[in-house]
Amino acid sequence: MFFLMQCTHHPDMDATRDALRPDHRAWVATGGDGLARVLVGSATLHPDMTALGNFGILQSESEANAMAFAQGDPFAKGGVVSDIRLIRLADGFQAHRIDPMTPA
Repeated sequence: MFFLMQCTHHPDMDATRDALRPDHRAWVATGGDGLARVLVGSATLHPDMTALGNFGILQSESEANAMAFAQGDPFAKGGVVSDIRLIRLADGFQAHRIDPMTPA
């Protein structure tokens, strides 16, 4: 299954986010210890270029595993994330066209 994960961040969390970024990247690299495979992701920004949140395209065996991945992210556990939204993508999603961030 494929999901679009959208995370919204609390405002004024730049210092906390910066401190957690190495742990966040390690979480992504392992897919949360196998909960999900991150195909692609990035920060999202407000029009004034301040941080809005982050997104990811996830491959996971279940929505529950995808949510566990999102909730286990150091950004979420560290209080940066205010909201997590998962949107199921079509079964025909063209994942083979993406160079994944998390190895298979």
